[in-house]
Amino acid sequence: MSEKIIILDFGSQYTQLIARRVRELNVYCEIHPYNHLPEFDDSVKGVILSGSPCSVREEDAPDLDIDSLRGKFPVLGVCYGAQLLAKKYGGEVLPSEIREYGRAKLTKVDSHFDLLKEISLDSQVWMSHSDTIKTLPEGFDIISSTDSVAVAAFKVHDEKTYGIQFHPEVTHSTQGKILLRNFVVHICHCSQDWTPDIFVESTIAELKEKLGNDQVVLGLSGGVDSSVAATLIHHAIGSNLHCIFVDNGLLRKNEFQDVLDSYKGMGLNVTGVDAKNEFYEALKGLTEPEAKRKAIGRVFIEVFDREAHRIENVKWLGQGTIYPDVIESVSVKGPSATIKSHHNVGGLPEKMHLKVVEPLNTLFKDEVRNVGRTLEIDEKILGRHPFPGPGLGIRILGDITAEKVAILQEVDHIFINGLKESGLYDDVWQAGAMLLPVQSVGVMGDERTYEQVVALRAVTSVDGMTADWVHLPYDFLADVSNKIINQVKGVNRVVYDISSKPPATIEWE
Repeated sequence: MSEKIIILDFGSQYTQLIARRVRELNVYCEIHPYNHLPEFDDSVKGVILSGSPCSVREEDAPDLDIDSLRGKFPVLGVCYGAQLLAKKYGGEVLPSEIREYGRAKLTKVDSHFDLLKEISLDSQVWMSHSDTIKTLPEGFDIISSTDSVAVAAFKVHDEKTYGIQFHPEVTHSTQGKILLRNFVVHICHCSQDWTPDIFVESTIAELKEKLGNDQVVLGLSGGVDSSVAATLIHHAIGSNLHCIFVDNGLLRKNEFQDVLDSYKGMGLNVTGVDAKNEFYEALKGLTEPEAKRKAIGRVFIEVFDREAHRIENVKWLGQGTIYPDVIESVSVKGPSATIKSHHNVGGLPEKMHLKVVEPLNTLFKDEVRNVGRTLEIDEKILGRHPFPGPGLGIRILGDITAEKVAILQEVDHIFINGLKESGLYDDVWQAGAMLLPVQSVGVMGDERTYEQVVALRAVTSVDGMTADWVHLPYDFLADVSNKIINQVKGVNRVVYDISSKPPATIEWE
């Protein structure tokens, strides 16, 4: 990578959003925990210090040797990062006298400083801190204020070192993108040449060099990430890439054949494996969500390993790992204990004695889609909603049977097709149906029924870390509910999930 911005993460919920905003400027950046510093070589053009849920006043507050950065690279401290800069060099950080959370207006803006060029007086910014910088160290100048925060932004004399006590990365800071552009482009002098076209060109070249004539095996899921990863590797090594698409019996209606056909139409070397019965057998009698996930993961590894061994001389395992997965595994507090087991197919490379190739492990989901468009992958694949690894296995609450899968496939098919036909599909980040372990009384014709309840779920999100339920039109919900009850034998009640994440997860299990 020719040039990059390093973001040092102190645990803020907004750190990934800073990275996304920098990348929207066509500048490559990386997130590293403050306690796992990367190599600062000539490719590093600047450093951003993130916010944090911690207070710099705490005894064990996250700390950093800023002397190793100051004067060598432009530095921008955001919220906690700014307070850390101030405190380390003799300033005073105290608890805020009034609540400094939410929208505020800049009442002072010294726009002759590069960081604040084109930032308007009264520009709206987003505050989120319980501490505030009371006094600045010697040699630090206030360059912006609000009514209640004297030090909204500061600059160090004769240095490209800045601090701000608001969050430019969130949309509530209306000119936040301009401020980040000022830092990244005008202060760090990044050339803004990191584009999907350049990524594709350089990645294919790297893959050719790394893989040579080796054989690579990759598990396709029908989703965006594995499809784009497979296409990149295919462009590099052609038929030396062997793709395996496993039908675990928990896919959407007709998905196995539809996706298999679309992959073959893309020229990929794909083998489809019908392993439904193996998964159903392993899931028999299991009701606990984590037990189901583990069973699905275990059988997938067994099936994939068996099929991969039919291919001679395989040396590499291709994976569609994306950047949020990488960040999660090296978080500020160490690897997250909350990663669900279906993400952890990490045993596969060791079991098969393979090296791993992950061409997308520097990209966010939206960037993966943009790379897919550069590769001219069908929009039907690129625009697909995320679908969980265990599939309908975690949308059927309780035990799983082929009969229950068939019911949920029909319900899901009506719901997803309805979203597409109504022009609502692209307004939704993820949607699906859940089959509940509940039966309810109903009346059909003159007969009393006692049948299944299904819940419909549709959310908007950027990356799945938080999500809001979608306010689907009542007429649409009424029509879909009516179709489901009339067309799907065994279902007599439909409910709509109106909970957001947090506290409710997107999936029900």
